[in-house]
Amino acid sequence: MRNFRFRPVLALCAIAATLALTAVEADARVGGSFGSRGSRTFSAPPPTATAPKATAPINRTMTQPGAATRPSPQTAPTGGFFGRPGLFGGGMFGGLLAGFLGAGLIGMLFGGGFMSGLGGFASFLGLLLQIGLVVIVARLVWAWWQRRNQPAHAYAGGPAMRDVSPASSRSMLGALGGSGGASAAATTTAADFDTFERLLGEVQTAYGEEDLGKLRARLTPEMLSYFAEELAANASRGVVNKISDVKLLQGDLAEAWREGDTEYASVAMRYALNDQVVDRASGRVVEGGADEATEVWTFMRVRGGSWLLSAIQQT
Repeated sequence: MRNFRFRPVLALCAIAATLALTAVEADARVGGSFGSRGSRTFSAPPPTATAPKATAPINRTMTQPGAATRPSPQTAPTGGFFGRPGLFGGGMFGGLLAGFLGAGLIGMLFGGGFMSGLGGFASFLGLLLQIGLVVIVARLVWAWWQRRNQPAHAYAGGPAMRDVSPASSRSMLGALGGSGGASAAATTTAADFDTFERLLGEVQTAYGEEDLGKLRARLTPEMLSYFAEELAANASRGVVNKISDVKLLQGDLAEAWREGDTEYASVAMRYALNDQVVDRASGRVVEGGADEATEVWTFMRVRGGSWLLSAIQQT
């Protein structure tokens, strides 16, 4: 009898749990933190005024942990031409000393005495010195090249992207109104900030339209695969994630850096949007409406190329 009384309550709990799971599954936009940030894929962007809380780590990426880090120039082998000090120590002096000793031993083995081998050794001493000079110059050039290709850093507190009242009509993405260092200004310009704001709206709108062609021109191949996977899941559930009215409310640069010929910029953005999950057959709104989100988007480009979205992280 007691079990019968509690059956309606249990049924209501089951219905509520089902609705909650449905709401989670129908959550609009591509969720989670995914993509690649080059060598910084597994490190969090610095907090900013737009995203002061910790950023969620990337949990879906094609970047391997071992491939995301490069050896520091300070860990390069030192000592000797091949980086290992021998019996007589490293460097050119040790090599010459070993050469003199070897020449003497050869002379003794062939019966000419310890000093007889030095005559033949002196004949190619000039060549050895020339080779040593070439190696020294090559090492100096290599050290200069490493210094030139070290990542240029720009951290949070740099250029403000947008923090302006709705009454203002001009975009503030390109306004370098922060206190960013010279490296930040050299890596990201006003035109870059305008591009980031434009890509925010274009990517979200193209996703809502299920237009893979438009997404392909704005995403890295890895990000395109994640978006396509989400669109396929929506199609399987018989819904469409409609996104419109995307508007940036506030944004700033978290960090910007360069790895060889590839440039990266992680940008914290708070934006408003109309985010709805619609039944594909009837057009009925299943979930969503006016919403607001704060995320960190990372963009990449090959030097001289176009910016592409390479990662999204939740805050």
